[in-house]
Amino acid sequence: MSSAFEALGISLPYSSTMANPHDEKMNSAKESAKVLVEAIQKDIKPRDIVTRKSIENAVAVIMATGGSTNAVLHFLAIAHAADVEWTIDDFERVRQKTPVLCDLKPSGKYLAVDLHRAGGIPQVMKMLLNADLLHGDCLTISGQTIAEVLRDVPDQPRADQDVIRPMNNPMYTQGHLAILKGNLSPEGAVAKITGLKNPVITGPARVFDDEQSALKAILDGKIKPGDVMVLRYLGPKGGPGMPEMLAPTGALIGAGLGESVGLITDGRFSGGTWGMVVGHVAPEAAAGGTIALVDEGDSITIDALQLKLELNVAEAEIAKRRTSWKAPAPRYIRGVQAKFAFNASSASKGAVLDNY
Repeated sequence: MSSAFEALGISLPYSSTMANPHDEKMNSAKESAKVLVEAIQKDIKPRDIVTRKSIENAVAVIMATGGSTNAVLHFLAIAHAADVEWTIDDFERVRQKTPVLCDLKPSGKYLAVDLHRAGGIPQVMKMLLNADLLHGDCLTISGQTIAEVLRDVPDQPRADQDVIRPMNNPMYTQGHLAILKGNLSPEGAVAKITGLKNPVITGPARVFDDEQSALKAILDGKIKPGDVMVLRYLGPKGGPGMPEMLAPTGALIGAGLGESVGLITDGRFSGGTWGMVVGHVAPEAAAGGTIALVDEGDSITIDALQLKLELNVAEAEIAKRRTSWKAPAPRYIRGVQAKFAFNASSASKGAVLDNY
């Protein structure tokens, strides 16, 4: 997300990949303060920087660097706050034309500091700019345009590194953050689809209404290859607040099930998650989404090739279940979390609190 904000133009070049303990980072922080004061003097406001074009730049860099699924949620919310027209389908549009250029963890080999030494986000951005995948006329916090900031950056990555791939030899020809739709996620769900040995899985649903019981099932050896875990009532309203399913996904990897078990949730994932996992399923269970109607043993298909997320149950049966579904009691009835649950919009809208 720090890299995305650099691409957005709201932080300084190279600042997002610097290692915190280094003098370089301290100097960058000092320079950031200076530039901020100058931006105030120039009357440059966040809404001058955060536009539809600059959000598209940020999303292109997220795709090129293999960034977190959380970027979808965050930039939907950022666009809403900035009053910019941007939908969940725009991520898929950008994904299809943007290659993955960086070999970074969790699916690759290298760390952010390695990317920094290899040329950082400006090197990635210059390559995207040359390929007409970036808007060079966007304003940045310094008052320069993106094209001006990148003017002296080499057109090609250095030959003595392999963190940043050349445009003609990317890690993947299309971005990694896909929007999956189907009767389980008519508003969309988010999945990392690159690097999967098995991009399609159909299996029996193993249904859990909280994270703790799902984790226990994995640790107790009750989840088998071919299963599709369903973790629900963990969305913006149900969580509330969309908790990260880091423990269950980590446990699947630890149990050697990362490539053979699917997992879908209306919650979120950590940026370090990989495998056949699908998050942000919308509408969420607490709002009566189809994910709330899944029964243990139902057949579910996750198809990363056709971008489908389907409950393989007859529509008549789904409709019957819907008429008998009742929303569970809220986890909180007072305080901030109760207010959040009451006001939160769908994940497909950024889970914002003022989508009235």
